[in-house]
Amino acid sequence: MMLGFPCLMFYFWVCLEYHQGKLITPEVFTVDGVQTFVKYLVHQVVTGAFPHLLAVKIYMGFVLYSAICAYTLPGPVIEGLGLPSLKGKKLKYCCNGLAFWYLTLVLSAVLHYTGVFRLTLIAENFGSIMSVAIIWGFTMSTLVYVISGIMGKHHRMSGNFFYDFFMGACLNPRIGKLDLKMWAETRVPWPVLFYISVSCALKQYETKGYISAPAAFMVLAHFLYVNACQKGEECIITSWDIFYEKDGFMLMFWNMAGVPFTYCMSSIYLMKSEQATGVTISHSLPYTIFLFTLLLVGYYVFDTGNSQKNRFRMEQNGSFMTRNAFPQLPWGHIKNPSYIRTEHGNLLLTDGWWGIARKPHYTADLMMSISWGLITGCGSFLPYFYFCFFVCVLTHRVSRDMERCAKKYGKDWDRYCERVPYIFIPYVF
Repeated sequence: MMLGFPCLMFYFWVCLEYHQGKLITPEVFTVDGVQTFVKYLVHQVVTGAFPHLLAVKIYMGFVLYSAICAYTLPGPVIEGLGLPSLKGKKLKYCCNGLAFWYLTLVLSAVLHYTGVFRLTLIAENFGSIMSVAIIWGFTMSTLVYVISGIMGKHHRMSGNFFYDFFMGACLNPRIGKLDLKMWAETRVPWPVLFYISVSCALKQYETKGYISAPAAFMVLAHFLYVNACQKGEECIITSWDIFYEKDGFMLMFWNMAGVPFTYCMSSIYLMKSEQATGVTISHSLPYTIFLFTLLLVGYYVFDTGNSQKNRFRMEQNGSFMTRNAFPQLPWGHIKNPSYIRTEHGNLLLTDGWWGIARKPHYTADLMMSISWGLITGCGSFLPYFYFCFFVCVLTHRVSRDMERCAKKYGKDWDRYCERVPYIFIPYVF
Protein backbone atom coordinates (compact mmCIF):
# COMPACT_ATOMS: atom_id res chain seq x y z
CA MET A 1 0.00 0.00 0.00
CA MET A 2 2.71 2.49 0.97
CA LEU A 3 4.55 2.03 -2.34
CA GLY A 4 1.75 0.70 -4.49
CA PHE A 5 -0.69 3.56 -4.09
CA PRO A 6 1.74 6.35 -5.07
CA CYS A 7 2.68 4.25 -8.11
CA LEU A 8 -1.01 3.86 -8.93
CA MET A 9 -1.46 7.63 -8.71
CA PHE A 10 1.36 8.16 -11.21
CA TYR A 11 -0.08 5.46 -13.48
CA PHE A 12 -3.46 7.18 -13.46
CA TRP A 13 -1.77 10.48 -14.24
CA VAL A 14 0.00 9.01 -17.29
CA CYS A 15 -3.31 7.57 -18.50
CA LEU A 16 -5.02 10.95 -18.16
CA GLU A 17 -2.17 13.08 -19.47
CA TYR A 18 -1.18 11.06 -22.52
CA HIS A 19 -3.96 8.55 -23.27
CA GLN A 20 -7.30 10.39 -22.75
CA GLY A 21 -7.99 8.42 -19.59
CA LYS A 22 -7.67 4.98 -21.17
CA LEU A 23 -6.05 2.34 -18.95
CA ILE A 24 -2.85 1.31 -20.69
CA THR A 25 -1.06 -2.04 -20.45
CA PRO A 26 2.15 -3.57 -21.82
CA GLU A 27 1.94 -4.44 -25.52
CA VAL A 28 3.08 -7.96 -24.69
CA PHE A 29 3.10 -9.59 -21.26
CA THR A 30 6.68 -10.83 -21.31
CA VAL A 31 9.60 -9.79 -19.13
CA ASP A 32 10.89 -7.47 -21.85
CA GLY A 33 7.40 -6.16 -22.56
CA VAL A 34 6.74 -5.31 -18.92
CA GLN A 35 10.19 -3.73 -18.54
CA THR A 36 9.58 -1.56 -21.59
CA PHE A 37 6.19 -0.55 -20.22
CA VAL A 38 7.61 0.36 -16.80
CA LYS A 39 10.42 2.36 -18.42
CA TYR A 40 7.83 4.23 -20.46
CA LEU A 41 5.81 5.10 -17.34
CA VAL A 42 8.90 6.21 -15.44
CA HIS A 43 10.04 8.36 -18.37
CA GLN A 44 6.66 10.07 -18.64
CA VAL A 45 6.54 10.75 -14.91
CA VAL A 46 10.11 12.07 -14.73
CA THR A 47 9.67 14.35 -17.74
CA GLY A 48 6.06 15.42 -17.20
CA ALA A 49 5.48 15.29 -13.45
CA PHE A 50 8.84 16.35 -12.05
CA PRO A 51 8.37 18.31 -8.77
CA HIS A 52 9.73 21.61 -10.05
CA LEU A 53 10.04 24.81 -8.02
CA LEU A 54 6.71 26.30 -9.10
CA ALA A 55 4.88 23.13 -8.02
CA VAL A 56 6.66 23.24 -4.66
CA LYS A 57 5.66 26.88 -4.20
CA ILE A 58 2.01 26.20 -5.09
CA TYR A 59 1.49 23.11 -2.92
CA MET A 60 3.75 23.87 0.02
CA GLY A 61 2.63 27.49 -0.01
CA PHE A 62 -0.96 26.37 0.50
CA VAL A 63 0.03 23.81 3.15
CA LEU A 64 1.93 26.46 5.11
CA TYR A 65 -0.87 29.00 4.65
CA SER A 66 -3.50 26.54 5.90
CA ALA A 67 -1.37 25.66 8.96
CA ILE A 68 -0.86 29.35 9.83
CA CYS A 69 -4.60 29.97 9.48
CA ALA A 70 -5.41 26.96 11.67
CA TYR A 71 -3.02 28.27 14.31
CA THR A 72 -4.00 31.96 14.28
CA LEU A 73 -7.56 32.55 13.07
CA PRO A 74 -10.35 32.97 15.64
CA GLY A 75 -12.96 30.30 16.18
CA PRO A 76 -14.93 28.52 18.89
CA VAL A 77 -12.94 26.13 21.09
CA ILE A 78 -14.62 22.74 21.44
CA GLU A 79 -13.75 19.83 23.72
CA GLY A 80 -13.35 16.42 22.15
CA LEU A 81 -14.30 13.06 23.62
CA GLY A 82 -12.41 11.67 26.59
CA LEU A 83 -9.35 9.80 25.33
CA PRO A 84 -8.48 6.46 26.97
CA SER A 85 -4.84 6.98 25.99
CA LEU A 86 -4.82 10.17 28.09
CA LYS A 87 -6.79 8.65 30.99
CA GLY A 88 -10.04 10.26 29.89
CA LYS A 89 -8.61 13.72 29.23
CA LYS A 90 -10.51 15.80 26.69
CA LEU A 91 -8.43 17.75 24.18
CA LYS A 92 -9.54 21.16 22.99
CA TYR A 93 -9.88 22.05 19.32
CA CYS A 94 -10.05 25.54 17.82
CA CYS A 95 -12.73 25.22 15.14
CA ASN A 96 -11.77 28.14 12.91
CA GLY A 97 -12.35 26.28 9.66
CA LEU A 98 -15.07 28.67 8.53
CA ALA A 99 -12.82 31.71 8.93
CA PHE A 100 -10.10 29.87 6.99
CA TRP A 101 -12.53 28.81 4.25
CA TYR A 102 -14.11 32.22 3.69
CA LEU A 103 -10.74 33.96 3.80
CA THR A 104 -9.33 31.46 1.30
CA LEU A 105 -12.23 31.96 -1.12
CA VAL A 106 -11.77 35.73 -1.06
CA LEU A 107 -7.97 35.63 -1.32
CA SER A 108 -7.96 33.11 -4.17
CA ALA A 109 -10.47 35.19 -6.15
CA VAL A 110 -8.42 38.35 -5.64
CA LEU A 111 -5.14 36.63 -6.57
CA HIS A 112 -6.67 35.14 -9.72
CA TYR A 113 -8.45 38.21 -11.05
CA THR A 114 -5.52 40.53 -10.33
CA GLY A 115 -3.17 38.14 -12.13
CA VAL A 116 -0.91 37.68 -9.10
CA PHE A 117 -1.65 33.94 -9.11
CA ARG A 118 -3.78 32.46 -11.87
CA LEU A 119 -5.68 29.48 -10.52
CA THR A 120 -5.30 27.79 -13.92
CA LEU A 121 -1.67 27.14 -12.96
CA ILE A 122 -2.91 24.30 -10.76
CA ALA A 123 -4.37 22.38 -13.71
CA GLU A 124 -1.42 23.26 -15.94
CA ASN A 125 1.05 21.83 -13.39
CA PHE A 126 -1.16 19.08 -11.98
CA GLY A 127 1.35 16.21 -12.33
CA SER A 128 4.21 18.12 -10.74
CA ILE A 129 2.05 19.37 -7.87
CA MET A 130 0.89 15.79 -7.27
CA SER A 131 4.53 14.69 -7.06
CA VAL A 132 5.20 17.34 -4.43
CA ALA A 133 2.14 16.19 -2.47
CA ILE A 134 3.30 12.56 -2.57
CA ILE A 135 6.76 13.51 -1.31
CA TRP A 136 5.21 15.67 1.41
CA GLY A 137 2.86 12.87 2.44
CA PHE A 138 5.82 10.54 3.03
CA THR A 139 7.76 13.32 4.77
CA MET A 140 4.96 14.21 7.18
CA SER A 141 4.26 10.56 7.97
CA THR A 142 7.94 9.99 8.78
CA LEU A 143 8.30 13.15 10.87
CA VAL A 144 5.20 12.40 12.95
CA TYR A 145 6.32 8.79 13.51
CA VAL A 146 9.90 9.67 14.49
CA ILE A 147 9.01 12.63 16.71
CA SER A 148 6.29 10.59 18.44
CA GLY A 149 8.93 7.99 19.27
CA ILE A 150 11.39 10.58 20.56
CA MET A 151 8.71 12.11 22.77
CA GLY A 152 7.52 8.70 24.01
CA LYS A 153 3.98 9.12 22.71
CA HIS A 154 3.60 5.70 21.11
CA HIS A 155 0.14 4.19 21.49
CA ARG A 156 -1.20 0.68 20.71
CA MET A 157 2.03 -0.44 19.00
CA SER A 158 2.22 -3.91 17.43
CA GLY A 159 6.00 -4.25 17.27
CA ASN A 160 5.94 -4.58 13.48
CA PHE A 161 7.65 -1.47 12.08
CA PHE A 162 5.86 -1.41 8.72
CA TYR A 163 2.42 -1.95 10.26
CA ASP A 164 3.05 0.63 12.98
CA PHE A 165 4.37 3.18 10.46
CA PHE A 166 1.29 2.63 8.30
CA MET A 167 -1.21 2.85 11.16
CA GLY A 168 0.74 5.45 13.15
CA ALA A 169 2.36 5.76 16.54
CA CYS A 170 0.71 8.82 18.08
CA LEU A 171 -3.01 9.38 18.48
CA ASN A 172 -3.08 13.18 18.57
CA PRO A 173 0.21 14.79 17.49
CA ARG A 174 0.23 18.53 18.13
CA ILE A 175 2.37 21.59 17.59
CA GLY A 176 1.20 23.88 20.34
CA LYS A 177 -2.55 24.21 19.92
CA LEU A 178 -2.43 22.98 16.31
CA ASP A 179 -3.77 19.43 16.14
CA LEU A 180 -1.99 17.91 13.14
CA LYS A 181 -4.54 15.17 12.55
CA MET A 182 -7.48 17.57 12.60
CA TRP A 183 -5.63 20.00 10.34
CA ALA A 184 -4.64 17.30 7.87
CA GLU A 185 -8.17 15.91 7.84
CA THR A 186 -10.01 19.14 7.03
CA ARG A 187 -7.70 21.98 5.96
CA VAL A 188 -5.60 20.44 3.20
CA PRO A 189 -7.29 17.63 1.20
CA TRP A 190 -10.74 19.04 0.49
CA PRO A 191 -9.74 22.65 -0.28
CA VAL A 192 -6.99 21.36 -2.61
CA LEU A 193 -9.53 19.08 -4.31
CA PHE A 194 -11.92 22.01 -4.75
CA TYR A 195 -9.26 24.24 -6.28
CA ILE A 196 -8.20 21.51 -8.71
CA SER A 197 -11.78 21.45 -10.02
CA VAL A 198 -11.96 25.25 -10.07
CA SER A 199 -8.69 25.35 -11.98
CA CYS A 200 -9.96 22.87 -14.58
CA ALA A 201 -13.17 24.87 -15.05
CA LEU A 202 -11.27 28.15 -15.39
CA LYS A 203 -8.90 26.52 -17.88
CA GLN A 204 -11.91 25.56 -19.98
CA TYR A 205 -13.22 29.12 -19.76
CA GLU A 206 -9.81 30.46 -20.76
CA THR A 207 -9.64 28.31 -23.90
CA LYS A 208 -13.33 27.92 -24.84
CA GLY A 209 -14.96 31.01 -23.40
CA TYR A 210 -17.50 29.05 -21.37
CA ILE A 211 -17.78 26.55 -18.52
CA SER A 212 -19.68 23.39 -19.41
CA ALA A 213 -22.36 21.85 -17.21
CA PRO A 214 -20.13 18.85 -16.26
CA ALA A 215 -17.25 21.16 -15.25
CA ALA A 216 -19.63 23.34 -13.22
CA PHE A 217 -21.09 20.17 -11.69
CA MET A 218 -17.69 19.11 -10.37
CA VAL A 219 -16.98 22.56 -8.94
CA LEU A 220 -20.33 22.46 -7.13
CA ALA A 221 -19.77 18.88 -5.93
CA HIS A 222 -16.40 19.67 -4.42
CA PHE A 223 -17.56 23.01 -3.04
CA LEU A 224 -20.37 21.28 -1.16
CA TYR A 225 -17.96 18.75 0.32
CA VAL A 226 -15.30 21.19 1.48
CA ASN A 227 -17.92 23.63 2.74
CA ALA A 228 -19.55 20.86 4.77
CA CYS A 229 -16.19 19.99 6.34
CA GLN A 230 -15.55 23.58 7.39
CA LYS A 231 -19.04 24.55 8.56
CA GLY A 232 -19.42 21.33 10.53
CA GLU A 233 -15.85 21.12 11.75
CA GLU A 234 -16.93 20.84 15.37
CA CYS A 235 -18.78 17.62 14.47
CA ILE A 236 -15.63 15.97 13.09
CA ILE A 237 -14.04 16.07 16.55
CA THR A 238 -16.23 13.17 17.68
CA SER A 239 -15.56 11.08 14.57
CA TRP A 240 -13.74 7.74 14.64
CA ASP A 241 -10.73 9.11 12.77
CA ILE A 242 -10.09 11.83 15.35
CA PHE A 243 -11.09 9.87 18.45
CA TYR A 244 -9.49 6.49 17.74
CA GLU A 245 -7.34 6.23 14.60
CA LYS A 246 -3.64 6.96 15.03
CA ASP A 247 -2.02 9.54 12.80
CA GLY A 248 0.16 7.35 10.61
CA PHE A 249 0.86 6.97 6.92
CA MET A 250 -2.69 5.77 6.30
CA LEU A 251 -4.24 9.06 7.41
CA MET A 252 -1.41 11.50 6.78
CA PHE A 253 -0.47 10.42 3.26
CA TRP A 254 -4.07 9.92 2.27
CA ASN A 255 -5.03 13.41 3.38
CA MET A 256 -1.94 15.14 2.01
CA ALA A 257 -1.92 13.42 -1.39
CA GLY A 258 -4.42 10.59 -1.84
CA VAL A 259 -7.70 12.46 -1.40
CA PRO A 260 -7.05 15.57 -3.50
CA PHE A 261 -5.15 13.86 -6.32
CA THR A 262 -7.33 10.77 -6.84
CA TYR A 263 -10.79 12.14 -6.06
CA CYS A 264 -10.25 14.79 -8.77
CA MET A 265 -10.16 12.30 -11.65
CA SER A 266 -13.50 13.47 -13.05
CA SER A 267 -12.40 17.10 -13.29
CA ILE A 268 -9.02 16.24 -14.82
CA TYR A 269 -10.61 13.81 -17.29
CA LEU A 270 -13.14 16.40 -18.47
CA MET A 271 -10.34 18.87 -19.12
CA LYS A 272 -7.90 16.43 -20.75
CA SER A 273 -10.56 14.85 -22.95
CA GLU A 274 -11.54 18.25 -24.29
CA GLN A 275 -7.92 19.25 -24.87
CA ALA A 276 -7.17 16.01 -26.74
CA THR A 277 -10.30 15.86 -28.92
CA GLY A 278 -11.46 19.46 -29.07
CA VAL A 279 -14.92 18.24 -28.10
CA THR A 280 -16.57 19.29 -24.83
CA ILE A 281 -18.29 16.47 -22.97
CA SER A 282 -21.97 17.32 -22.57
CA HIS A 283 -25.24 15.52 -21.89
CA SER A 284 -28.94 15.93 -22.49
CA LEU A 285 -30.81 18.33 -20.24
CA PRO A 286 -32.90 15.60 -18.50
CA TYR A 287 -29.75 13.54 -17.76
CA THR A 288 -27.92 16.60 -16.44
CA ILE A 289 -30.87 17.56 -14.22
CA PHE A 290 -31.03 13.98 -12.92
CA LEU A 291 -27.35 14.06 -11.92
CA PHE A 292 -27.62 17.46 -10.23
CA THR A 293 -30.64 16.11 -8.33
CA LEU A 294 -28.77 12.95 -7.34
CA LEU A 295 -25.85 15.05 -6.11
CA LEU A 296 -27.98 17.47 -4.10
CA VAL A 297 -30.18 14.77 -2.56
CA GLY A 298 -27.07 12.81 -1.62
CA TYR A 299 -25.52 15.93 -0.14
CA TYR A 300 -28.65 16.69 1.88
CA VAL A 301 -28.64 13.23 3.47
CA PHE A 302 -24.86 13.42 3.98
CA ASP A 303 -24.97 16.84 5.64
CA THR A 304 -28.02 16.31 7.84
CA GLY A 305 -27.13 12.69 8.67
CA ASN A 306 -23.67 13.58 9.91
CA SER A 307 -25.07 16.59 11.75
CA GLN A 308 -27.71 14.50 13.51
CA LYS A 309 -25.21 11.90 14.65
CA ASN A 310 -22.42 14.20 15.75
CA ARG A 311 -24.65 16.80 17.40
CA PHE A 312 -26.27 13.95 19.34
CA ARG A 313 -22.79 12.89 20.50
CA MET A 314 -21.88 16.46 21.35
CA GLU A 315 -25.00 16.83 23.48
CA GLN A 316 -24.00 13.73 25.44
CA ASN A 317 -20.47 15.10 25.73
CA GLY A 318 -21.69 18.52 26.89
CA SER A 319 -19.94 20.31 24.01
CA PHE A 320 -22.89 21.05 21.73
CA MET A 321 -23.07 24.53 20.26
CA THR A 322 -25.25 26.20 17.64
CA ARG A 323 -23.47 27.63 14.59
CA ASN A 324 -25.17 29.59 11.84
CA ALA A 325 -22.79 28.63 9.06
CA PHE A 326 -24.27 28.41 5.57
CA PRO A 327 -26.18 26.30 4.78
CA GLN A 328 -28.04 25.13 7.89
CA LEU A 329 -30.31 22.47 6.43
CA PRO A 330 -33.64 21.37 7.91
CA TRP A 331 -33.47 18.22 10.07
CA GLY A 332 -29.79 18.68 10.84
CA HIS A 333 -30.49 18.61 14.58
CA ILE A 334 -33.04 16.41 16.33
CA LYS A 335 -34.39 17.67 19.62
CA ASN A 336 -35.25 14.98 22.17
CA PRO A 337 -34.32 12.08 19.85
CA SER A 338 -35.14 8.46 20.55
CA TYR A 339 -32.24 6.19 21.45
CA ILE A 340 -31.25 2.93 23.14
CA ARG A 341 -29.34 3.17 26.40
CA THR A 342 -26.74 0.42 26.59
CA GLU A 343 -25.29 -1.35 29.61
CA HIS A 344 -21.93 -0.08 28.39
CA GLY A 345 -23.16 3.44 29.12
CA ASN A 346 -23.30 4.74 25.55
CA LEU A 347 -26.46 5.80 23.75
CA LEU A 348 -27.39 4.43 20.32
CA LEU A 349 -29.32 6.95 18.23
CA THR A 350 -32.49 5.54 16.64
CA ASP A 351 -34.05 8.72 15.30
CA GLY A 352 -33.79 10.84 12.17
CA TRP A 353 -31.86 9.19 9.35
CA TRP A 354 -30.38 6.87 11.97
CA GLY A 355 -33.79 5.38 12.63
CA ILE A 356 -34.10 4.56 8.93
CA ALA A 357 -30.69 2.97 8.33
CA ARG A 358 -27.54 2.27 10.32
CA LYS A 359 -25.19 3.93 7.81
CA PRO A 360 -27.22 6.61 6.00
CA HIS A 361 -24.17 8.84 5.57
CA TYR A 362 -22.43 6.04 3.66
CA THR A 363 -25.41 5.75 1.32
CA ALA A 364 -25.26 9.50 0.75
CA ASP A 365 -21.51 9.36 0.09
CA LEU A 366 -22.04 6.66 -2.53
CA MET A 367 -24.81 8.67 -4.19
CA MET A 368 -22.51 11.66 -4.54
CA SER A 369 -19.48 9.64 -5.63
CA ILE A 370 -21.32 7.80 -8.42
CA SER A 371 -22.65 11.13 -9.69
CA TRP A 372 -19.06 12.37 -9.99
CA GLY A 373 -18.39 9.53 -12.42
CA LEU A 374 -21.67 9.63 -14.32
CA ILE A 375 -21.25 13.31 -15.18
CA THR A 376 -18.21 12.39 -17.33
CA GLY A 377 -19.99 9.76 -19.41
CA CYS A 378 -18.51 6.36 -20.20
CA GLY A 379 -15.22 7.24 -21.89
CA SER A 380 -12.93 6.19 -19.06
CA PHE A 381 -12.87 4.12 -15.87
CA LEU A 382 -10.81 6.70 -14.00
CA PRO A 383 -13.68 9.06 -13.06
CA TYR A 384 -15.34 6.01 -11.48
CA PHE A 385 -12.27 5.06 -9.45
CA TYR A 386 -13.42 7.14 -6.47
CA PHE A 387 -16.78 5.36 -6.39
CA CYS A 388 -15.25 1.88 -6.74
CA PHE A 389 -12.59 2.64 -4.15
CA PHE A 390 -15.22 4.02 -1.79
CA VAL A 391 -17.38 0.92 -2.14
CA CYS A 392 -14.41 -1.19 -1.01
CA VAL A 393 -13.53 1.16 1.86
CA LEU A 394 -17.10 1.44 3.13
CA THR A 395 -17.69 -2.31 2.85
CA HIS A 396 -14.66 -2.87 5.08
CA ARG A 397 -15.75 -0.14 7.50
CA VAL A 398 -19.26 -1.54 7.81
CA SER A 399 -17.95 -5.04 8.49
CA ARG A 400 -15.49 -3.66 11.06
CA ASP A 401 -18.09 -1.47 12.74
CA MET A 402 -20.75 -4.19 12.93
CA GLU A 403 -18.27 -6.63 14.48
CA ARG A 404 -16.91 -4.05 16.91
CA CYS A 405 -20.35 -2.89 18.04
CA ALA A 406 -21.68 -6.44 18.45
CA LYS A 407 -18.71 -7.24 20.68
CA LYS A 408 -18.97 -4.00 22.62
CA TYR A 409 -22.73 -3.80 23.20
CA GLY A 410 -23.82 -7.46 23.10
CA LYS A 411 -27.59 -7.83 23.58
CA ASP A 412 -28.08 -4.08 23.31
CA TRP A 413 -26.69 -4.24 19.79
CA ASP A 414 -29.16 -7.00 18.95
CA ARG A 415 -31.97 -4.71 20.16
CA TYR A 416 -30.60 -1.89 18.04
CA CYS A 417 -30.44 -4.09 14.92
CA GLU A 418 -34.04 -5.16 15.48
CA ARG A 419 -35.13 -1.53 15.67
CA VAL A 420 -32.95 -0.43 12.71
CA PRO A 421 -32.68 -3.57 10.54
CA TYR A 422 -31.27 -2.01 7.35
CA ILE A 423 -27.69 -0.83 6.87
CA PHE A 424 -27.85 1.33 3.73
CA ILE A 425 -31.30 1.41 2.10
CA PRO A 426 -34.60 0.53 3.82
CA TYR A 427 -36.19 -2.70 2.56
CA VAL A 428 -33.19 -3.33 0.28
CA PHE A 429 -30.02 -3.81 2.36
